[in-house]
Parts: sequence; structure tokens; C-alpha cells
Amino acid sequence: MTSVLALDQGTTGSTALVIHQDGRVLGRGYREFPQHFPQPGWVEHDTEEIWRSVLDAAREAIRVAGETPAAIGITNQRETVVAWERATGRAVHRALVWQDRRTSDRCRALRAELGDAYLGQRTGLVWDPYFSATKIEWLLREVPGLGRRAAAGEVVFGTIDAWLTFRLTDGRAFVTDHTNASRTLLYNIGTRGWDPELLARFGVPAESLPTIVPSSGMLGVADRRHVGAELPIAGVAGDQQAALWGQGCWAPGQAKCTYGTGAFLLMLVGGNGGRSGSNGSESKLLTTMACDAIGQPTYALEGSVFIAGAAVQWLRDGLGIIKSAEETETLARSVPDSGGVCFVPAFVGLGAPYWETEARGTIVGLTRGTSRAHLVRAALEAMAFSTRDVVDRMSEESGVRLQELKVDGGAAANAWLMQVQADLLGVRVGRPDVVETTALGAGGLAGLATGVWRTPEEFLAARAYHWFQPGSRRDAAYVQWQRAVGAALHWARGGAIKGSLG
Repeated sequence: MTSVLALDQGTTGSTALVIHQDGRVLGRGYREFPQHFPQPGWVEHDTEEIWRSVLDAAREAIRVAGETPAAIGITNQRETVVAWERATGRAVHRALVWQDRRTSDRCRALRAELGDAYLGQRTGLVWDPYFSATKIEWLLREVPGLGRRAAAGEVVFGTIDAWLTFRLTDGRAFVTDHTNASRTLLYNIGTRGWDPELLARFGVPAESLPTIVPSSGMLGVADRRHVGAELPIAGVAGDQQAALWGQGCWAPGQAKCTYGTGAFLLMLVGGNGGRSGSNGSESKLLTTMACDAIGQPTYALEGSVFIAGAAVQWLRDGLGIIKSAEETETLARSVPDSGGVCFVPAFVGLGAPYWETEARGTIVGLTRGTSRAHLVRAALEAMAFSTRDVVDRMSEESGVRLQELKVDGGAAANAWLMQVQADLLGVRVGRPDVVETTALGAGGLAGLATGVWRTPEEFLAARAYHWFQPGSRRDAAYVQWQRAVGAALHWARGGAIKGSLG
């Protein structure tokens, strides 16, 4: 057999791809499912709706491909938590989604009690309801009888990858991989296992969590009735790490950036994970587990920019100065520079490496000569500038220099922006021919374990890239950007203007 089935279980839908060993996508299936909002700030998923979406998408992809794949690879929305019965695989409560904020007060209390360094040294993460542990703690406290059932071994917990594997194998495999485990606040990045002290603090029985395994290998066998064939599950990784692996970022200094609503940058650093996560509150990045070339655990740094493509959406939907994102490239090229305009799109605060939740969108440098082309160009430049902010911090904290950047996501289609990004970083930027790198990564990890690809290099050889080579460094423009960010931070922090306003 010469193909694999990749299951990409996302926040709003499930995608399935049948990927041939030559890199072609033979079949594709997609199903949306609803999100549930029982209270403001609460976000839940019905796991049976997820289950049906995954099966329907997988069956469609296999039908369109017209062949039975050799194995299954799974990638998933990270941090989302499911509690389910060990005997049946049925959830005892809706899944609590990574976006859910119901444990915000608990996280603030833990930060005040223990400090940031306590958590950073163990997990590489920060006190935030984004991650899984406080969600599990909430379920244990709020679902009647759940604590007793978990202690008795009747109910177990896991991220979406663990639950899907459990269901597909009819309970024969209860596993997760290091990339997903490292997003739970229960995983120790030093020992690469569940942390006994954190388990005790959150009241989570060790026996209720899955066994942690490498991302590539024989994890279990899916029952024939689910997708029409008895298939080994041989690859698992969280969505951002799957994309990192699928882009061939296997050596320290290689990185990928996904330009979507926000921008998500991961750089492989190897070693002990660099400085981030070990220097407590001084760190502005997350340390997370990733996969090396053969799917074994290694370390990466992760930085998230809250607003990237959403700034272009605002220009279109909020201001109405463009009709589509596609016209931004032409407009940006129509002017020699931004005319002195800098746009800091901090609509929901600033993410890495600033972490200022009170920041708001700021535009500086406007004159009577400012046109919509200048605003559009400044919005695109903001994506590239923000990415350099994160890259520079990664290099500073880890001592690892960026070697090259692979890109995906909607804005990666903008050739002008990608060239600006290469110029700013001083390294080449690679855009793949197939942009569904998350699913490709999961499929590649599975295919590597089952012989569809004999080596990781063989898998990567099936990919084609357009490379943007660095030209002028654009340092002067970046200095202006840093001044604009400083103005946004000054506003957010209530800084006083020197001198009299009267």
C-alpha cells in the first residue's frame, strides 16, 4: 500500500486526507461540527459530533481516493480535554475547548500563590486556562461523582488525540504523544513524563491519564467497522507540531510560521529546550515538545502573535477599504513604502514576545498624504515585523540562530509579504506547494512508521517549495515598528505624557 490516511481534528471541523507516497492528495473529506457556548467565555464540543465528523470525513477521503491506505496519522486541536468512560469510550461531559476561559480565576490564584517560575521550570508553560490541567480539575469538581469514578479507574482523561485513538481501537490503546502531553500543565519537560507534584496539586490520578509514547510508531489498530479497514494508527502530533514536522523542520534553527487569524511560530531548538521555560517570569515564550526527524521527542520554542490575517479582515470588513485579501499584494506594491505609517494591530492585546493584554490597535505616522495603499502595506508589514519580534526573542533565549523559515496559512500566498519576511529575517523563506501541512505532518509520521516512506528525507522529497531569498534587511523600517510598539505599550500601561497639555 502506497498511501496514508491523515485525520486532522480541528476546532470547527475535521479534515481527512489520503496522501500518496509521491505527495499527491488522492482523496479529501471535510465535515464541520458546532461549538457550544453555555455561558460567556465557556466553549464546549459534543464529542459524539466530533466522532461523527471524523468518521464521515475519513470514509469520504478513502472513497474518493479509491484505495485502502496503509496507516492512520492523527493531528488535533491541542489542550482541549475529554473525560470518558474507560468501559465504553463515551464522554461523561462535553469536551472543554482550548478557547474556554472558565478557569481564569483559578489560574490567577495559582499564579499569585506559586509564581510563574514554579510552572515554567516544570512545564515550559504559563498559568492560563488555555492549557488542560485546570479544565480537568474543574470537571473533577463540578461533575457529580467524577472524582470517585476517576479514582476507581472508571473514568479517564485525555486530549482529543488520546480519545480518538481510544475510540478507533475500541479501547485497546490508551496513549498520547509527547507533543500533546506537553500542553496539559501536567507534563514535566525535564523528565518527559507526568509530573507527580502537579498531578497531586490538580487532583488527577496518574492512572486516569494515557501512556505517553513517541509521535511515530505503532500506537494501536483501528477496528474495521470505523473506516472500512483494519488500519494501524502509527502517527500522532498536536496540530502546530505536526505542521512543524510536515514542513521538514527537524534540526535546531529550522522553524515554521502559520499565518492565519493570528501567527503561530515554532522553532526547533533541541537540547534542553533553550532558556524559555527555565527562567520563570522573564521568559516571553513557551517551551513545548516537538518531533525530531524520526518522531522522537525533542524541544521547540513557541510564540503566538494574536492578530495577523485578522488585520486584513478588519481593513476589509471594518473599514471597507479593500474588497478582498487578494488585492492587498497589488496595493502594497503600488507604493514604494508605507509613507511613514506603522500599524500595530493589537485588537485583543499583544501576544509574544510582549504579553500585554491591555494593548489595543495603534496606527502612527498618518499624514494628509496617507492613502489606503499605505494602510494596507503597513498591515502586511505588521505580520512580518511581528514574526521577527518572536524570532529575535527565540534566538536570544535559546542561543539557537534561525536557519530558515517554512510558511503556511492564508497570508503565505502573498508573495510580496513573503519576500518582506525573508528580507527582515535575513534567511530564506519556503512556501510549500501543498499548504495543508498539519495533516501532511500527521500522515508523514504514520507513513514513516509503516514503510510508506523509508526515510524522513524521502517524505520531504515529495514536497515542492517556492523559496524567497533574503535581500535588503529593511532594518530602518523595523526600528520604526519597534517605536510604534513602544507607543502601544505606553498607552496600554497608562504612561503619562511629559509636560503640560494645557
